[in-house]
Amino acid sequence: MILLINICKEKLHYYEFVRPIEDVLKMNKIDFFTLNYNEILQGDLDKAEKIIICGTSLKDNGFIENIDNFRWIRDFSKPILGICGGMQIIGLIFSGKIKKKTEVGFFIEKFSNFLGLNGEKEVYHLHNNYISLPENFEQFSSSDISQAIKHKTKDIYGVLFHPEVRQKDLIIRFCELI
Repeated sequence: MILLINICKEKLHYYEFVRPIEDVLKMNKIDFFTLNYNEILQGDLDKAEKIIICGTSLKDNGFIENIDNFRWIRDFSKPILGICGGMQIIGLIFSGKIKKKTEVGFFIEKFSNFLGLNGEKEVYHLHNNYISLPENFEQFSSSDISQAIKHKTKDIYGVLFHPEVRQKDLIIRFCELI
């Protein structure tokens, strides 16, 4: 069972950033449940086989002010995928730093064997911030900004782009990890 974590403050943002991931999972018959990051209990973490931390809108950064709600990530032993704001959360938990750069639209990024992404791929960006490469993480994109990262010893992944818009197969490949 996949736990989708909603970091959106506004209900409307849920429909843009969380619902499309729910739709991908439904279409592929993958069991999931969705919770707001303020509602997560230890039992929810225990029940989850994997976790996806969804992104949110450009001006919705309340999750940064509530980063302590995500301290459990350091000790979590199951796979995690952070998308955009979710990647920023993972980065902050592992000592990365928030940096400013706005990117909106479709970009071509070059990947090297990251959850099935290889070579040049079109991805969709919608962010004002990115994260410096956190401790114990490797970068799997050739961009000067970390677009795709993985922890060196844990199954923790992050993408700055939005695979629910372009590269939906990445979500499926993450869910299929053993």
